[in-house]
Amino acid sequence: MMHNTSDMLNEIIAVARDGQTFYTEAATKVDDPQLRASFQKIATIKGSLVTELSAAVCRDGERPVTHGTWVGDLNKFYAKVRGMFGDRDYAYVAQLEESEDRLKTRLDEALAETSTPQTVRDTLTRVLPQVRQCHDLMRERKLTMKRAA
Repeated sequence: MMHNTSDMLNEIIAVARDGQTFYTEAATKVDDPQLRASFQKIATIKGSLVTELSAAVCRDGERPVTHGTWVGDLNKFYAKVRGMFGDRDYAYVAQLEESEDRLKTRLDEALAETSTPQTVRDTLTRVLPQVRQCHDLMRERKLTMKRAA
C-alpha cells in the first residue's frame, strides 16, 4: 500500500532511474552493436519517463527523488559479475529484463491502487505502453539469446 501519491511516483521514478543508468552503463559493456543501440534508445526512454513523472511530483508541490534504489545497484553489480564468467551480452540482457519487470510491476501496482488520483492515473496510463514495449523487448531478446545458446 502506497503512503501518498508523491511517494508512489517517487518509487516509480527511482526504479525508472535505475533502468536509465543501468541501460546507459550496459551500452558501454556489451559487444553486440545492435544491442548497444537498443540499450541507448531505452536509456533515453527511461530518461523521458523520469522527467515526466518528476514533473507530476512537482505539480503536487513535492520534490522528486534524484537517485535510484539499492536493488538497482545490486542488479548492475550482479550483471557485471555474471558477465565476467559467461556471455556478457546475455548477462546484461537478463538483468535488464529484471529491471523492466520491477518497473512494470510498480506501474501496474500504482494503477491498481484505488486511491491513485485520476491525473496521476492518466500520466501512468500514458507512459505504460512504452514501459510494456521496453519490457517485452528485453524479455524477447533474453528468450532469443537463451534459445540460441
